[in-house]
Amino acid sequence: MVNQLNRVRALRYLDPLRAGGSVPGIVETDDLGTYVVKFTGAAQGRKALVAEVIVGELARRLGLRVPELVLVDFDPAVGAHEPDAEIQDLLRASSGLNLGMDYLPGARDFRPELLKVDPLEAGEVVWLDALTANVDRTRGNPNLMVWHGRLWLIDNGAALVFHHRWSGAGAAVAKPYDLSAHALGGSAPDVEAADVRLAPLVTPELLREVVALVPSQWLSPEEDGFDSVAELREAYVRQLATRATLSEQWLPRSFATEQQLRATEAARSARTLAGRPAWLQQVPDLRGGERPN
Repeated sequence: MVNQLNRVRALRYLDPLRAGGSVPGIVETDDLGTYVVKFTGAAQGRKALVAEVIVGELARRLGLRVPELVLVDFDPAVGAHEPDAEIQDLLRASSGLNLGMDYLPGARDFRPELLKVDPLEAGEVVWLDALTANVDRTRGNPNLMVWHGRLWLIDNGAALVFHHRWSGAGAAVAKPYDLSAHALGGSAPDVEAADVRLAPLVTPELLREVVALVPSQWLSPEEDGFDSVAELREAYVRQLATRATLSEQWLPRSFATEQQLRATEAARSARTLAGRPAWLQQVPDLRGGERPN
């Protein structure tokens, strides 16, 4: 396994992808590749890129499919033709090293009717998301792609929630997260079998290999309360290695049905309406649909 990510140089900025809040862009590079690039200047900041590297490369080493990750040297002049002023601001704020994910031409967003996922594979994806506190792989936002008839994991930047407040990381090391609405919850995920296979593989040695792939300039030890980059890297290793040994405490075992999810969403919409002033109760809830009659 490589001990560093490939580094490439952006040659051409093609298009922004507006579906996500970070507005990544499709970029051609000097290795003749095309990548979806996530920028350091996005609102989510560098920690989202740190999570992408750690979770994505850990997933790869555990046998799950993740598009190749590369480091992309980006000169904002490459995107000078982009007409959107906000995106221009993003590109100018992202000069230097950014993260690219191999563009999968023709890939489609995962839907259960598009691909039948084996219970063990589904369980392994759920297990990884539970380990890394990734609650952003839901039925409504699966962050999974189907390419050449196989499942691929993308968009892991919302994981590792503990690194946004390291002072609380210790208390969260065994915390169970609500994955009842997981995108693969309807695939009968065998998380018990996944735990048996994967937990022993998540060793400090493997984690050090993965964490070492994160560029030092994306880490801010002083802001996070550490004395050095090396100490911060070891904190990631310690947190995830300890959590892997405590899987019995956080292993997700129940998943909502489509009916239960719809009922939960209807109840949420009703609470939203009830909390509005009377003059606003005729306005549609854009997150939950039209106001019920």
